[in-house]
Amino acid sequence: MPKTFREKVYHIVSQIPKGEVLSYKEVAELAGSPRAYRAVGNLMHNNPNPSHVPCHRVIASNYGLGGFAYGTAAKIKKLKAEGWKIKDHKLNK
Repeated sequence: MPKTFREKVYHIVSQIPKGEVLSYKEVAELAGSPRAYRAVGNLMHNNPNPSHVPCHRVIASNYGLGGFAYGTAAKIKKLKAEGWKIKDHKLNK
């Protein structure tokens, strides 16, 4: 069972199914620290295992893309491959 905030965040994000997303704020809330959404962003940026922890599935609360350690174009490509449409850097299903 994850104990630290970091472990909780990586566990939560690793459970996001393909084609689904959570916001940085939702991840922070699920990890028990609702105001730590910026910390979630930092953890996603420094994700040591992106193949197991799909950080591209974490977005801004307004369905904006947010950041991605491998660049916005790579995040867009991954999200489009999972069925998302993107217009003006925002997701639409």
